[in-house]
Amino acid sequence: MSAVPADFAVPTGCAVPEVSAASAGFAAPAVSAAARRVPGPDDPAARLLAGWYATGRPAGLTDHLRRHGPPPVATVAGGRTTPPLVEAVEAAGLTGRGGAGFPTARKLRAVAAGRRRPVLVVNAMESEPGSRKDRFLLAVAPHLVLDGAVLAAAAVGADTIHVCLPRTRPVQQRELEAAVEERRRARPDPVRIRLHALPHGYVSSESTSLVRWLNGGPALPTGNPPRSHERGVARRPTLVQNAETLAHLALVARYGPEWFRRTGTPEEPGTTLLTVSGAVTAPGVLEAALGTPIATVLDRAGGPAEPLRAVLLGGFGGTWLRAEHLRTPLARRELAPLGAAPGAGVLIALPRPACGLRETARVLGYLAAQSARQCGPCRYGLPAVAEDFAALADGRADEELLSRLRHRTGLLSGRGACGHPDGAARLAASALLAFADDVDRHLTQGTCPAAYEPPRIPVPPATPPETWR
Repeated sequence: MSAVPADFAVPTGCAVPEVSAASAGFAAPAVSAAARRVPGPDDPAARLLAGWYATGRPAGLTDHLRRHGPPPVATVAGGRTTPPLVEAVEAAGLTGRGGAGFPTARKLRAVAAGRRRPVLVVNAMESEPGSRKDRFLLAVAPHLVLDGAVLAAAAVGADTIHVCLPRTRPVQQRELEAAVEERRRARPDPVRIRLHALPHGYVSSESTSLVRWLNGGPALPTGNPPRSHERGVARRPTLVQNAETLAHLALVARYGPEWFRRTGTPEEPGTTLLTVSGAVTAPGVLEAALGTPIATVLDRAGGPAEPLRAVLLGGFGGTWLRAEHLRTPLARRELAPLGAAPGAGVLIALPRPACGLRETARVLGYLAAQSARQCGPCRYGLPAVAEDFAALADGRADEELLSRLRHRTGLLSGRGACGHPDGAARLAASALLAFADDVDRHLTQGTCPAAYEPPRIPVPPATPPETWR
């Protein structure tokens, strides 16, 4: 199998249409009539993507309202609204879908408790190279995300919504501008919606990076207090939410917490969007209930294209899981003993013949190049780990390399200005465990033949962004 292209195709019934192919980053085969179904709000497998599965086309405002009906009235009166939405989100158990999985209601309450008028920021940057879910969602259901943003803004008393997009996707920005204008013509939202195009570095999607950029600085994370919910954009309490999270919030507002909990697990209810790539027959974005076994998710992406060795779960800062763990449910509680989490909803399947050490070394090189270089772990530790891992993958190991690599990896976690070095450490440590046989072989016999094969994971060039501003 040759290297997987960065803009991979998507599974039957889940392809981005031609009109949005450029912005969503996918090929756009048509949805066959046989593959389509007409899901409703009770369909446990299709909530955010219900309209797409049913029609195979993006939902304009008219289609959106026809399927979901109008959202509850969102008014910002006296700077605050009563908290029924916050209570509903809390009862639903909705957690963030951007990677950290933080309880959404807790963030809403924290921002609403501030003394000044809050601001809401929609994080649609999606800087994780293995992820396409937010881009896909905004391409096919932009009004679901915008509904959620408006409702969340009203719930905390915000008067402005800032939508942050990467400036590398101008078509996506034009499409979202059209959606905002469509709403303005139909029924003006009670809050102002502003779109922004930011530099697209790996760490530029971190929440404090967005706040820092909106305040006139570089799109780099800040590790110092105060936190964004206390003093963020324009020194006002700021709620930063991932685009998918807000789409779920919009559905909770319409259908209620009991409906939301009908799928998923008791501890982690609801569905989530997943980007599945690598050695699967039909890579792409799909929606699945939390708690779905990883193997079932892969089957929904057409199944393995060849025998698998491992799956990278969570993205470039995620965890390698050996094939023997693929029956594990996609839920934090079940994944925790393996040192893993759903993260950004990325699953990259690695075929058995591939060299996992080589693939990991390439990812670590990219993460080192993309660091903010604002703290010791990013400036010194991460490049050193990447260099050691490259030596291991190349069969250039000295007798101290493995102990040195493990020591340096252990020093990365919990010491950075943001979570970037923690993710790199997690990736490196999991690779040493998942590919332990390869580690021994590379140390004693030099690099394996598979290391000279074309790469299996599309990794962007290991170069820093041209600008952070």
